[in-house]
Amino acid sequence: MPQTVLITGASGGIGRATAREFARRGARVGLVARGRAGLEAAAEEVRGLGGEPLVAPADVADHTALHEAAAAVERHLGPIDVWVNVAFTSVFAPFTEITPEEFRRVTEVAYLGFANGTREALSRMLPRDRGTIVQVGSALGDRSIPLQSAYCGAKHAVNGFTSSVRTELMHQGSNVHITVVQMPAVNTPQFSWVRSRLPRHPQPVPPIYQPEVAARAVLHAAAHPRRKQYYVGASTVGTIVANKFAAGLLDRYLARTGYDSQQTGAPAHPHPDNLWKPADADRDHGAHGVFDDSAHAHSAQAWLPRHPALTWSGAAGLTAAAATAAAWLHRTRRAG
Repeated sequence: MPQTVLITGASGGIGRATAREFARRGARVGLVARGRAGLEAAAEEVRGLGGEPLVAPADVADHTALHEAAAAVERHLGPIDVWVNVAFTSVFAPFTEITPEEFRRVTEVAYLGFANGTREALSRMLPRDRGTIVQVGSALGDRSIPLQSAYCGAKHAVNGFTSSVRTELMHQGSNVHITVVQMPAVNTPQFSWVRSRLPRHPQPVPPIYQPEVAARAVLHAAAHPRRKQYYVGASTVGTIVANKFAAGLLDRYLARTGYDSQQTGAPAHPHPDNLWKPADADRDHGAHGVFDDSAHAHSAQAWLPRHPALTWSGAAGLTAAAATAAAWLHRTRRAG
């Protein structure tokens, strides 16, 4: 029996790539986002790959609109088995250059949008006592960086919120599961349509991965949701481990490097952004951003959980890497 999946932020980036992965498995896919052109193009891809799409435009910050989108998905495609929260927006700027209205908007989409989606999913899954919610998180939900205070705050909030909901489900003995997939830097269109006050074109902090890497991890997490979190990319694991052992050192390192590493050498040019209006309402931008030449199409670290026979050796390798990172950070701190 084909699964019914609802994906927010499905018109571009990780959401778009995730829709394609589920479609390859014959899923019925509810596509939720604001941009009509992006949604229609995503629906064509889902259909072409063997899935059954339904376009359901909605702003995830509007819980009423999200409720109506979910109702349409279940009315046309059947009960939702998997709900994937992806949608977000952001502002690239120092905190003092972000207006209160902009900060609130990012929070409403990137954090409250996840809460709205989770609430809507639970209202449908709990009575059936089955279903899976996948939160697309970020390494920045554990380790904040400069110039992304609103986004980092939202991703930290998603982690805390999700842990609370998970323990409530456990208390109830529910067969509904919730998990988080923590992502690295990903080559999505957001870096061309995000609101930015930086002097140069924004970029993800290398190493950069293609959205298909993230999408495969989401698919695996949806099929194996009992694990609390999944980590995509060695950079994600390294960042989280380093932050546990030497957060102060990372503060100083990011203070020195975090501005330049988030900008290309090209000057910024005025462009429409997607903070208040969708950037793909009239033109489809696809899943990929402009960093194809430097983005990795595979992640060995993300590959390991999908191959259980190698999980123990992979875990041992990560443990050794963590120990090495900790020792290096300790020596660096003492030397400083």
